[in-house]
Amino acid sequence: MEIRRMKADDANEYWELRLEALQNNPEAFASSYEEAVERKNPLEGVAANLERAVTLGAYDGGLVGVITFVRGSGLKTKHKGDFFAVYVTPSYRGKGAGKALLKEAIDYVKRVDGLVKVNISVSSVNKTAKQLYHNMGFKTYANEEKALYVNGEFLDEEHMVLFL
Repeated sequence: MEIRRMKADDANEYWELRLEALQNNPEAFASSYEEAVERKNPLEGVAANLERAVTLGAYDGGLVGVITFVRGSGLKTKHKGDFFAVYVTPSYRGKGAGKALLKEAIDYVKRVDGLVKVNISVSSVNKTAKQLYHNMGFKTYANEEKALYVNGEFLDEEHMVLFL
């Protein structure tokens, strides 16, 4: 499995996996599939985001997983960042793809000058992801009740931090 930084040229592949993620795991994302498919020119937006943020992709004959890092941009927030849009296609779960992506992302942020911490959030029902994040050194600092409303049900979200 290869982990590499994605660029604008990867927009189509990323968008296809993103739509899969929103369909397969709606509880894991604040965005919805329905909203995503209604976007005007989504590939242009994805390409711009892939250039602006740091998105790592896991490849095994094709894109099988992603994680995005965004650093705080202001003087008062550039010491911290967030991991977003973490997803591994179901056939690669439990095979080390998520761990490899997260390890590479953590290695990357440890090299970012002046970065002190990175945050990640996870739906309370995603026990596998929560366990992975804990195993990789993240600590829970808050639980947000009723953070998402998915398929007629409120879901809590766990907010976690890794101090570098």
